[in-house]
Amino acid sequence: MSMIFFIFGFVTTFNITLSAKVKEVFQLSEWMAQLVNGVFFFTYFLLSIASGTIIKKIGYKMGVILGLLAVGIGSYLFFPAANIPSYPFFLIAIFIMASGVVFLQTAANPYVAALGPSSTASGRLNLTQALNSIGTTLAPLVLSVFVFTAAGTAMGAKAVQVPFLVIGTIVILIGIGIFFLKLPEISTQGEQKKSIWKYPHVLLGALGIFFYVGAEVGTAAMIVPYLTAPELGGLTPELAAKYAAIYWGGAMIGRFFGSIMLSNIADQKKKYTYVLFVLVFAFIAGWYITSRSVNGGLIFMGISAVNFLAMQLGRSKTSITLAVFAAFAAILELVTMGTTGMVAMWAVISIGFFNSVMFPNIFALSVDGLDKSEMSMASGVINTLIVGGAVVPVLMGLLADGFGVRYAFILPVICYAYIAFFALIGSKHK
Repeated sequence: MSMIFFIFGFVTTFNITLSAKVKEVFQLSEWMAQLVNGVFFFTYFLLSIASGTIIKKIGYKMGVILGLLAVGIGSYLFFPAANIPSYPFFLIAIFIMASGVVFLQTAANPYVAALGPSSTASGRLNLTQALNSIGTTLAPLVLSVFVFTAAGTAMGAKAVQVPFLVIGTIVILIGIGIFFLKLPEISTQGEQKKSIWKYPHVLLGALGIFFYVGAEVGTAAMIVPYLTAPELGGLTPELAAKYAAIYWGGAMIGRFFGSIMLSNIADQKKKYTYVLFVLVFAFIAGWYITSRSVNGGLIFMGISAVNFLAMQLGRSKTSITLAVFAAFAAILELVTMGTTGMVAMWAVISIGFFNSVMFPNIFALSVDGLDKSEMSMASGVINTLIVGGAVVPVLMGLLADGFGVRYAFILPVICYAYIAFFALIGSKHK
């Protein structure tokens, strides 16, 4: 299941970061370029509830296989789309690929949550989301090497062909492999105690996912335009894409911390030993992503340590940790709006650290107390609101075109304010 989380993390971030390349190749406005994200995340709105119903009938395993096949087919369609080249064809390929990701998300999250007691569901989800974040961290690096380099720029739209052919082949092979694997059976059948629509914390949690995904994707999509703006960062697109990888790398580190601190590990010494390993890993990751810069590695490790200390304010409670992280993320968005240079750069890419536990914690709080037979439908409802990743980035693109890229970051501040409300009040069972 961790492999599945890695795949849809890689594919999602690859598409998010691709919007900057698409804008350049097709000579688009920021708003039109953000349709890459709009189409990708609008698919969740169209298909999540339907996919939940289908998975309830065919089971989690076949739902995962169906999702992988759709991701593979969508990836292959980028080859003719780049040959033409055609922006509408690009968007069709993205829609088909996103359809597969919807099935993977709808099947994978409740499956992991249902594999053990609900009290430790957020710990398991943080661990799988951490492995998802390895994929989200690698995707911008792959883009910076194969798409944003001088050679990739010269190739235009064709620069994305090889990466997508590789992605398509890998996911289809994995789908075939999973077909022959024996996975633990978790029943999706049974009589629902109550309509999903009558659980207020499920519906408020779904809205929390809307605002979280909107803020995360919107911020990520604006990193390259923000860092390349002459008055803000003035970086090259290739270097800006590498720093976008740090944004996602922060989410990866934070999720590893979350999987440790929100788990059922009783031995505190063992917990802190794992934390030390994660900090060392953070230094290595920061050093590598910043072109083997020791200073970059130390800064990344230092922010990781601050992220871990912030997690201690949550006292290992899912709801309090979520509220604390929402507050930190909102503050960093405001710093991004009000500063320039190195301070602005590290502020915007540090937001990823505090996004880290949001999806797994919101999801765990939203499905808390549900019967296993209700999980797939609840997941479908929650995943429908991932459409926030379509709405918020497009609105941020409009703000960036009208007022300047820095002012677009006010929308994520509003998003994080709602998440804090859900964590402290909306997640309570009524």
